Amino acid sequence: MTEVLFYHLERKPLEDALPALLEKSLERGWRCVVHVGSTERRDALDSHLWTYNDAGFLPHGTDAQPRPERQPVLLTVTDANPNGANVRFLVDGTSVADAASYTRLVHMFDGRDDAAVSAARERWREAKAAGHELTYWQQDENGRWVRKA
Repeated sequence: MTEVLFYHLERKPLEDALPALLEKSLERGWRCVVHVGSTERRDALDSHLWTYNDAGFLPHGTDAQPRPERQPVLLTVTDANPNGANVRFLVDGTSVADAASYTRLVHMFDGRDDAAVSAARERWREAKAAGHELTYWQQDENGRWVRKA
């Protein structure tokens, strides 16, 4: 069964939280796909992931570039999985039809956006009804992740 994680962004924006989660996934040997809501968001994240850390490198590409199957982290606007990812990050309220093909689904949502919080609650109910293992993470006052459920 797919493990479904919910990350409630309150202190740090997605651009600060996502790279660390991607790095941890890669350390575990997992391939990742990050599903975003628009080409503008995809391209902005692409630029950000090249510059977020002067001391490190996060190998990635986008679905607009050739050979997406070679990317350990792929940024996409579709629900395809051309790089054979084990982990799918769902951003901007995106969803995927075939949850069972992933080891993990990671919903990341902005806690300051009421519509995003409502959508995440609905996705929680759907995942629970489907029998997935669920965890809920919330940022503490220092921006660290704390497991709440």
